[in-house]
Amino acid sequence: MAPTLTKQQAIYRYLKTRIMEGKVPPGQRLIIEDIAEELGLSIIPVREALQLLQSERLIDIRPHAGATVASITHENIEEIFTILEGMEAVTVRRIAKRRPPGLETTLETLIAQMDHAEKRRDVEKWSALNMKFHLAMSEATGMPWVREITTRVMASWDRIRRHFFREGSLHRFAEAQKEHHGILDAIRKGHADRAEKLIRQHNQKALRHYSLLQPAKAH
Repeated sequence: MAPTLTKQQAIYRYLKTRIMEGKVPPGQRLIIEDIAEELGLSIIPVREALQLLQSERLIDIRPHAGATVASITHENIEEIFTILEGMEAVTVRRIAKRRPPGLETTLETLIAQMDHAEKRRDVEKWSALNMKFHLAMSEATGMPWVREITTRVMASWDRIRRHFFREGSLHRFAEAQKEHHGILDAIRKGHADRAEKLIRQHNQKALRHYSLLQPAKAH
């Protein structure tokens, strides 16, 4: 039986989900009293939840200005993909050398599903599988810090994707899919140097791609 969430945890999850999915856009003010009234709760757990979100850099809280959803800037994008590149360079070298049992089958299955989603132009499905692909590699390292940092950075990538996505950027998903196949092939063959080179290129290309995009128009 799942443990019961505290009011603070429930508010935190509710607001985080809305922020990550772009339903509460960057720059929007979060008024404690309004959130408390909307959810039928007191302001204390709302304030505590906002402090947790601030610790994850999802919102900014400033004296006399209150809380606002954190902006997504080109500096943010560069930081995220730089961190991800470093984490994944460590990841692919380790798994290419160690060849964890079952990992190749898992990655092959995910890539096959991603191929299908890409052909159908199902961006949401492809993106969810992409997250699983990258997180499966970090999980296989057996290194908790690598897994935790990668998980948080990939979540930030998903927020960026939702913020910038538009139909014209679909070509990047097809290109990225080809890169995934190359990375898996290097891992399968135990070529750690090549796997690292490919994963670095993969993140560098993604950085260049997102750096050129403009925010998607609200629907």
